Amino acid sequence: MDQIKTGKFIARCRKEKKLTQAQLAERLSITDRAVSKWETGKSMPDSSIMLELCKLLGITVNELLSGEKVTMDSLERKADENLIALKRKDENNIAKNVVISTLFTITLLIGMMVCVICDITITGNLSWSLISMTSIVFVWVISFPSIMFGKKGMVKSLISLSVSIIPYLYLLSQILKVKELFPLGTAISLIILVFLWIMLAVIYRIGKTRKLIALGTITLLAIPLVVIINVLLFKTTETPLFDVWDFMAIFLLLIIAIALFIYDYAEKKGLLKSKSKSA
Repeated sequence: MDQIKTGKFIARCRKEKKLTQAQLAERLSITDRAVSKWETGKSMPDSSIMLELCKLLGITVNELLSGEKVTMDSLERKADENLIALKRKDENNIAKNVVISTLFTITLLIGMMVCVICDITITGNLSWSLISMTSIVFVWVISFPSIMFGKKGMVKSLISLSVSIIPYLYLLSQILKVKELFPLGTAISLIILVFLWIMLAVIYRIGKTRKLIALGTITLLAIPLVVIINVLLFKTTETPLFDVWDFMAIFLLLIIAIALFIYDYAEKKGLLKSKSKSA
């Protein structure tokens, strides 16, 4: 499966349909930059819009993946070749992720051993190294699924975080002997978890076709998150409700969100580059 060949094929079919990159992008609810990346071979169309793209261009998925018109005689052969190429790509990605995951795990284990040895050498028993080991295990539990499965592991990592965060905070409060850590940490963690699940939903719902809109929405949602956490800290501790840094953070988040929305609108309307370049 040749991305450059497929890209040239998409461009040729688009021109045959007398569509500009901007017009094709608008019908697919994506940016013309994404179409440009397909046609230059820098990326492939997402599977979620592949069928719609083929319908607009009047081609089949096999023809899209092959980068050429497929006759009935070669249809079965091309389909098999494309399936083999996709399977081989998945196998290569899995093998690479296994190696990275193994190295990641070994690195964390070495870190735990170093902490234990240093702790025993300095203090004569296990003290601060318990905090390090607990934190390292926590990091491994929530990171391993994403490292192993890539984007498909995001949900698994978030599930791991949701399940392990409260036990982790409880162990940490027991080791540090700070009783206030557990209830306050749990409350803040639950708020952040809700935000992360909403963020993931936005990414899956909008991010596939409108990445800038999804990023802007997430940035905008971070503002009430900051406010809620500050109110919680204000009610449970002696910290002020808001300080200058909080206002600066909220203002910056708002500016970034607005900028992302404006940039997406300009890009979608073709204001960032002339349509003549897309013809």
